[in-house]
Amino acid sequence: MTTIHTLVVSARERLRLAGIPPDEADIDARLLAEHVLGWTTEQFFVDGSAPPLAGFDKRYESLVARRATREPFAYIVGAQEFWGLRFEVTPAVLIPRPETELIVEAVLELLNNAVAVRIADVGTGSGCLAVPIARERPQSSIVATDTSEEALAVAGRNADRHGVAGRIQFTRADLLDGIPGPFDLVVSNPPYVREIDRADIQPEVRWEPPDALFAGHEGLDVIRRLLPRATSRLTPGGTLMFEIGFGQADAVAGLISAAPGLTMCELRSDLQGIPRVAIARRTM
Repeated sequence: MTTIHTLVVSARERLRLAGIPPDEADIDARLLAEHVLGWTTEQFFVDGSAPPLAGFDKRYESLVARRATREPFAYIVGAQEFWGLRFEVTPAVLIPRPETELIVEAVLELLNNAVAVRIADVGTGSGCLAVPIARERPQSSIVATDTSEEALAVAGRNADRHGVAGRIQFTRADLLDGIPGPFDLVVSNPPYVREIDRADIQPEVRWEPPDALFAGHEGLDVIRRLLPRATSRLTPGGTLMFEIGFGQADAVAGLISAAPGLTMCELRSDLQGIPRVAIARRTM
């Protein structure tokens, strides 16, 4: 007898054959079934031995087929969890990743006792920095920029979903061009992947917007442009925080040290000990 479980087992094998690591394939096959059914994981394990409901087979098969092309799971279901919040994601925005939560953690530490502060989120994408910061620090007002109207629309919907749209101004801009400031804090997850790595990235990453990923030969082109623009908009003593790529720590530290008016404060590492967030302060 065909059951939901047997269909999921078949989907697992199909995803494994598509090159998806076994553990990931197993989880994705189950979660796609739960998504179609609107079930929790507990309900899946309790009721998954039942025959599929009418229409399940066709809809589930279409989603599994998409995942077998290595389309990211988050784009298929239209959402990704970040900072304990559910974010809408589309191919117009990067899929939020756990290491980016380091920026949110650092911001909350910095603003632990702050009163009203102005923050710029440069290259907001899905709004995954602006929205948690606005929720966790309601005294803040945020300007979130992006070059993509489609990304700004996604970010705006995420702000609405989480009740902070009134404190985030979404503006189309290249970095901070045309945004006068001043700001007490500038945060960013800029493009930092090296162009020479384009051919070697994971198949899933190829579905994400290239303008949000790649930044020249060294992966530093956007960061080089960001440093002077952020410095000119920061208040004296204001802070700049941005994500960096694997192996870029020394180069980024050198760029900050050479930037007029900026002082390197900290490189914050992820759980694997890889430096992921650069923190600098305006000194003049």
